[in-house]
Amino acid sequence: MLTIRRSADRGYADRGWLKSHATFSFGGYYDANFLGFRALRVLNEDRIAPGKGFGPHSHRDMEILTYMVDGRLAHRDSLTGPHVLGRHELQAMTAGDGIVHSEFNASGAEPSHSLQIWIEPRAEDLTPSYQQVAFSADDMRGRLHLLAAPDAVDRSRTAVINQDARLYVADVRAGERVAHTLSSGRHGWIQVVRGTVAINGAPLEQGDGAALSDEAAAVATGDGEFLLFDLP
Repeated sequence: MLTIRRSADRGYADRGWLKSHATFSFGGYYDANFLGFRALRVLNEDRIAPGKGFGPHSHRDMEILTYMVDGRLAHRDSLTGPHVLGRHELQAMTAGDGIVHSEFNASGAEPSHSLQIWIEPRAEDLTPSYQQVAFSADDMRGRLHLLAAPDAVDRSRTAVINQDARLYVADVRAGERVAHTLSSGRHGWIQVVRGTVAINGAPLEQGDGAALSDEAAAVATGDGEFLLFDLP
């Protein structure tokens, strides 16, 4: 079964310096039908004005990933930093038993555009940690590139998260086909980052998402960039 979550149906918040679309219930936005999907709890698309951002605040018991679409973010937390996150990079933070961090647009002239992702961890009160991985445009061209997983051969290219979930990115062009097998009992979530992507024949636009359950595979065609979550 494939269930589509259209971009226009997401929650929306405008703080002036922050314009945010929430796929699932978050902050002041609540929808009983969209509290998350499997272990995927938060999927926000944020646009932050130049020089603005989130001051120090705390989190716990969540795996927090940030995927850059455009621009740069400056990150600092109670363990490490400062760090600057840019295009073709992913940040992964285990909040564990408590972490304080801040996040600001690193540019004083250009807006930043990112996806903030929260995944529920396998256990509470884990040790907090920070990771940042980079990849190239070629890594995701016409194929799935593994960004985060519970284990990794190369931790400079794949972040390790505390959940049996995997996050991939791909950039598919017209005439190409990218497929991912979903093992029995596994579920998928697709989020379109740019362009138009058809998943198992269903067309999705930028900002659209789709949940897959009881599907043998996710097959992507079209002309766009997307994230694929393989979830328990």
